[in-house]
Amino acid sequence: MSTLPSTAELLSAARVVSIPMRIKFRGILHREALLVEGPAGWGEFCPFPEYDDAEAEPWLRSAIEAGWQGFPPAVRKRVAVNATVPAVPAAEVEPILARFGPVVAVKVKVAELGQTTADDLARVAEVRRLLPAAGLRVDANGGWTVAEAITALTAFAEHTLEYAEQPVMAIDGLRAVRLELRRRGIDLLIAADESVRKETDPLRVAREDAADLLVIKAAPLGGVRRALEIVAQAGLPAVVSSALDTSVGISAGVALAAALPELPYACGLGTVSLMQGDVTEHPLVPDGGWLTTGPVQVSDDLLKAYAADPHRTTWWLERLERVSTRLGAA
Repeated sequence: MSTLPSTAELLSAARVVSIPMRIKFRGILHREALLVEGPAGWGEFCPFPEYDDAEAEPWLRSAIEAGWQGFPPAVRKRVAVNATVPAVPAAEVEPILARFGPVVAVKVKVAELGQTTADDLARVAEVRRLLPAAGLRVDANGGWTVAEAITALTAFAEHTLEYAEQPVMAIDGLRAVRLELRRRGIDLLIAADESVRKETDPLRVAREDAADLLVIKAAPLGGVRRALEIVAQAGLPAVVSSALDTSVGISAGVALAAALPELPYACGLGTVSLMQGDVTEHPLVPDGGWLTTGPVQVSDDLLKAYAADPHRTTWWLERLERVSTRLGAA
């Protein structure tokens, strides 16, 4: 981007919200986000609180792209979206799925700290029982060892998964899991998420033949245009996902998915359904398993209703100021 908004401009345009979750997700009960309004629309800056300023930097670039540059042209008007099932007991799966309505695919969170493979298997089996024709994928967020991943994914194979997302954290571990499953005759694709967005070299996972597809998020990669470049250079199929965003952040994910030349899998952009509120009167929740492209109309009333408390607002504004300075804004 040729010209960055100044730090003062960003601070004056910033609004901080805290939106309660319907259910704990990633250990979060309230999702905090900082929104900025620029000449091209609204952008969202919501790196998780534990991320340091260096890791938060691309998230701000993404928010600035949305607010001051806008998104690249779309090649499709709507995007297929999967439901997301957190690491809940199997008995809680059905009401969670009901919030998403009809969907073509479901992502199931697994490898939660304190849970067992039996817990994961019960959750996966319940999703498959309820939606026998849906594409089914699991996401471990790098929570397994190589041996644990192979054991779990072998057990899951009877439920015909589309792919397993980030079963282990390290790239060499991903490759080891992928090769061992092939050796066992288990036809399960391996998807890389953290090994793309948390690596200093996001293309390494493709070069080392450690994954079959990429899971990409606009914000952690620095925006829609940068994410498109990474996918093009990697030469692998891509699934677009979200980082538990409000509809403003989801709109960037939809713009990314809509701009990809090919989009073979339903995307993980339905997580607004896991929240009890939003910043728009027309939340980006799937309609029949689809999201359409277009800008989000942010409601000032909802910004006020979900405004973060003064302490947290100050924390986010100070974070914005530090990260903006890192970007070189005046």
